[in-house]
Amino acid sequence: MSFKSIDRLIRRNSKTKLSRNIVDGIYDQKEEKYVQSLRGLLLANNQLPDKFDDYHVLLRFLKMRGFNIVKAKEMFLNMLKWREECAVDAIAKDFKFEEYDAVKRCYPHGFHGVDRFGRPLYIERIGLVDLNKLMQVSSTDRYVKYHISEQEKTLSLRYPACSLVSKKHIGSTTAIFDVKGLGMNNFSKSGRDLFIEIQKIDSNYYPETLNQLYIINAGAGFRALWKVLKACMEARTLAKIQVLGTNYLSTILEAVDPSNLPDFLGGTCTCSATGGCLLQDKGPWTDQEISQASKGVFGKGQKSFDEINTTVACENFPGHQEPSVGKLHPISGWKRTLGMLLKDNQVGDMNENIQQNKVNEQISEKIQELENCSAQTQETLQALLQKQNELANHIEQLRKLLREAINADNKANVLILK
Repeated sequence: MSFKSIDRLIRRNSKTKLSRNIVDGIYDQKEEKYVQSLRGLLLANNQLPDKFDDYHVLLRFLKMRGFNIVKAKEMFLNMLKWREECAVDAIAKDFKFEEYDAVKRCYPHGFHGVDRFGRPLYIERIGLVDLNKLMQVSSTDRYVKYHISEQEKTLSLRYPACSLVSKKHIGSTTAIFDVKGLGMNNFSKSGRDLFIEIQKIDSNYYPETLNQLYIINAGAGFRALWKVLKACMEARTLAKIQVLGTNYLSTILEAVDPSNLPDFLGGTCTCSATGGCLLQDKGPWTDQEISQASKGVFGKGQKSFDEINTTVACENFPGHQEPSVGKLHPISGWKRTLGMLLKDNQVGDMNENIQQNKVNEQISEKIQELENCSAQTQETLQALLQKQNELANHIEQLRKLLREAINADNKANVLILK
């Protein structure tokens, strides 16, 4: 790491740009070293935009590449290149999916609450997809852009809101795909191409955002199709997928509370007031106060939780097993301030001081490392100079021997001539 990079590190950390785990404050020391190494490498080459200068973002790429820093860096840079080429920021900000309602009718899918850990729960009824109708009301290109915009919304809104409510870092999604009736015969080439394109985007540019995927109601037809589809998927992603038959419910209920599982999958939720369980974007991120508070906490120029006095309406998600929540506040019912909601985390000035101390320790370690390197270099130079002097003396001795040999030959020749 260059002196310029160290200076940049000091300036950026003084503004708390490096995102620490402000919710649970727990790190794996080995993982943290890898993250710091990757971060330092990217900073040294001016390849780390502020938007992605985040502990958990870098960790996702490291995990996807088995903590190989070189491969993780390559994957990260490919992601940045893809975002620029596809104008992802513009898609997230400006893309309008006017055919949203029509697509939902021929492709039932959506977020529906959270799992027991507090992660967003995403459901698709792929077996009911009408691909011909989908291609009539939309197109592959527009649906891919819609998918990208949803991924960006999950990163910027859904995960922060879930993290705030669960009081721990949430950075992945639990998904259920109902494939009842789906097989090789009714999954056309356009459907396979769309699946492969979305899988490619998620795996390459949004790595490690899948916690677990449950594929349910998988019959013989789908299992034959699955052999084809999984060939294009990464081994790490495949390890997170369970293919289940019709006796799936006990497995699903281990991960999801019945109240967050639609009745058509064996749960107790009907969402009758909103027209159906997959027609709304159900989750803590839809609560305006939670959404605004999470932006303040996890957004640019991150604030300490204790600095925010906003009152948050904590929506009752019974399927989320919230640790150390305690009883309802006697005055406000479900209304609780952020300070009350997060008091167990002890996040505030003390945490900032700990952060700064760790940053100072890292810089001190880097300075010591450079000083040691300088001392070693000095020793090496001295050794080289000594070696140079020895070689010069050796060369001079050889020249002297050569001159003496030449003089001896000359004298011998003179004697012969006489």
